[in-house]
Order: sequence, then C-alpha cells, then structure tokens
Amino acid sequence: MHLNHAGASLLPQPVLDAVLAHVELEARMGGYEAGEAAAPALARTHEAVATLIGARGDEIALVESATTGWGAALHAFGLTKGDRIVIGRAEYGSNAMTLLQLVHTTGCELVLVDDDEHGQVDLDALERTLADGPVALVSLVHVPTGNALVNPVAEAGRLCRAAGVPLIVDACQSVGQLPVEVDELGCDVLTASGRKFLRGPRGAGFLYVRSDLLPRLEPRTLDLHGASWVAPDRFDMLPNAGRFEQFDASIAGRIGLGVAVDHALGWGLPAIADRIRGLAEGLRARLSDLPGVVVRDAGLRRCAITTFTVEGVPPGEVQARLRAEGVNIGVSRASQAQLDIGHRGLDAVARASVHYVTTDDELDRFVGLVASIAG
Repeated sequence: MHLNHAGASLLPQPVLDAVLAHVELEARMGGYEAGEAAAPALARTHEAVATLIGARGDEIALVESATTGWGAALHAFGLTKGDRIVIGRAEYGSNAMTLLQLVHTTGCELVLVDDDEHGQVDLDALERTLADGPVALVSLVHVPTGNALVNPVAEAGRLCRAAGVPLIVDACQSVGQLPVEVDELGCDVLTASGRKFLRGPRGAGFLYVRSDLLPRLEPRTLDLHGASWVAPDRFDMLPNAGRFEQFDASIAGRIGLGVAVDHALGWGLPAIADRIRGLAEGLRARLSDLPGVVVRDAGLRRCAITTFTVEGVPPGEVQARLRAEGVNIGVSRASQAQLDIGHRGLDAVARASVHYVTTDDELDRFVGLVASIAG
C-alpha cells in the first residue's frame, strides 16, 4: 500500500515504458545520438508542461528538481545587500537553506509574513509588508511538506502584481494533484518536481519563468546549451527559459516527465483533484476519531496530504511499524520545516498522502493499522 505520493509516487506503465525505451536506445546507439533522436519527445515535454500550467513552451525549462529550478531562479535575480525577500512559514527546508546562504553572502534580508488564524499565509500582513518599503521578491509555497494546507497563492499573487513585486511559487506538492494555472496564481516563477503527484521519474522537474521577466534574469551557471559562445570575450544567452537548462541531463527522465504530464492531462486535473479531496477528507475524519491520534493539518483549503501524530509513538516509529506491514508513508521533520513544524512545537509528523489510485479498501486497512499502533 503506497501512501507516500507526496514523497515519490508510483510510475504509471506509459511513463515506465518511455523511460526504459530511451535508456535502451542510449545503450544501442549512444547517448548523444539517442538525445538527438529524442528531440521531438523533449519538445513535447516542454509543450505538455506548458499546457499543464497554462504557460508557453518557451517559458519552461526542464531541470532536475523543484529545488534545482527554484535555486537557479533565485540566484538569477542578482540580489544584493539590503534587498528584502518576503517568505511565509510554509517555506521548504531546501529553499530556506538557499535563502539563508544568500543572506550570508550578499547581505540581503528575509522578512517573514506570519500565518493567519487558519494556519495559512496572512494576506493582510503580506499587503502591509509590501507597502512597508521596497521588496525585491516574494517566495511562497503552494502546499507545504508537512501539512495539508493549500496556501491562498492566487490572492497573494494579486497583491504582488499590484505592488509590482515578482512572486516565486514552489508548487512541487500541488502540481499533479490540483489544477495549477500560472496566470491565475499571478506568479512570475514556478517550480515543480515530476516525482510527486505527477507520477514521473525522479531527477526530472521543471521551472517556469514568465517571458517578460526573463530579460532581468541571468543564471549563475551557464553552459553551451543555455548560451552560445559567440566571440572570445562574449556569449549570448538563449532568449527563453532554456537559458536555465543544462546540456548534461537525464534525457530519459525528461521524456518520462512529459509522458507523466500527458497521463495526468488525460485524466483531467479537476477530476484528479475531486477524487483526491474526497479520499483525503475521509481519511482525516477517520483518523481524528481514533483515540490517541491527532490530525495536524491546517488551512481553509486542504489537499491529498494528511499529517498526524500518535500519542507516545514517535512518527519515525509509526512509519517503521507501518512499513513492516507493507504500507508506505512519509515523515516530515522540523529540520525540513523549521518555520512551520518547528514553530508548532513538533519534532515531526507522520504523513500519509493519497492519490487517485488509492482505494477505499486500502484506507480501511490503513486506519485499522494506525488504530492498532495507537493501542
């Protein structure tokens, strides 16, 4: 029973077939030659991702992960001493470390916007912060790692647009389980991984950059894929988001990402979201009824993730005991979300994440196993 789709989901057969087919092609004809032959499939991945999030193909860069794309975009802003970066409590650990590193090396400043009474980013506080002096950019997480919360990013995006401030959105936990449209969210940059709710292979994700922002961004790392060496003392970057791509990458993974996106589009994101919401809401209600079990989710809108604790049993032990019964769940720790999980006074939470492939019978068995652990 796989209830760790928020960590890495299960590959559908078409994705597995596409990845294996390209690896076999590399073995037969060579990596470079297979890569050239894969040009149409890679172009399709760009277009599929663009369709998924309502963007243009030239606004999409294929990267190794949401973290890779997010960090590349952040550094490309060329932030300097005194620049203010606004963040929320849901910020991911990997993103937070990149931000802290930037603070230490450049002298830029982090401004934390707190949550409201519902546990989601406080929009009134964000509006006040945007009005309180210049802001270089805002970074928000759509769905955090250890919470079912869906942050009101679209509302935050409207505030950022009105203030003329770029908005970066980490959507690694929302893309694939919820409809995500970049114009609706009002974001200028968006990143996601393929391995989570898109059901793609590990090591393949994407970065979206709004076309009118691109002239302002210069990636810190360029190669001959993202730029051309046109003279001994001069280079030209690609005029599109391809400037953020690297030549050496898992072509099989990128092809698999495109097939995974097409697979999700075939089901339809509204249908996926409806199925997931019903499963997760039912699971949260049933876990809440168990003595000794506390559901730890916040927010007015919630998603596929259910986080909980069992009295007297550390989340890591809950995970291990479930795995011994053939059940996969995740654990989100304070070290991954100091501003969220740590702020709530928790060391960790157990995380069960459903998908449209999850069955009611599986959830019946899961709730029974958690009940036995809770004693």
